[in-house]
Amino acid sequence: MKDVIIYTDGACSGNPGPGGWGAILLYGNHRKELSGSEDNTTNNRMELKAAVEAMKALKEPCKIQLHSDSAYMVNCFQQGWYKNWMKNGWKNSKKQPVENQDLWKELLALKETHIIEFVKVKGHTDNELNNRCDELATGAIRR
Repeated sequence: MKDVIIYTDGACSGNPGPGGWGAILLYGNHRKELSGSEDNTTNNRMELKAAVEAMKALKEPCKIQLHSDSAYMVNCFQQGWYKNWMKNGWKNSKKQPVENQDLWKELLALKETHIIEFVKVKGHTDNELNNRCDELATGAIRR
């Protein structure tokens, strides 16, 4: 399996409001930047969308180290929240439907294809790649 490093970020102008996502994929000397937007969305949704779209861009199963400043996404996988959601019929601990189920389910399907390590990074600091993803995400909103 190829080792791929992915950085992702999501942004939203208002929450909900117009949103954007950005991702950077690194493999060896190769670098690919991706971004996109949605008209009426949330920041959390854009964080998940960035990860989904980045992994969908891969042409074969890979070993991925996915870096994100989204505690929402990283904690879900590091702490296994999704296991309880699935067991409880996609209801959260408050017995309410889990938000963004479609994207969570896509991420879980991608997790079956790839080996993914989720890494939490501090947002809006000196992390060059995280900052670039933020530029891609916020830039996509303005397009």
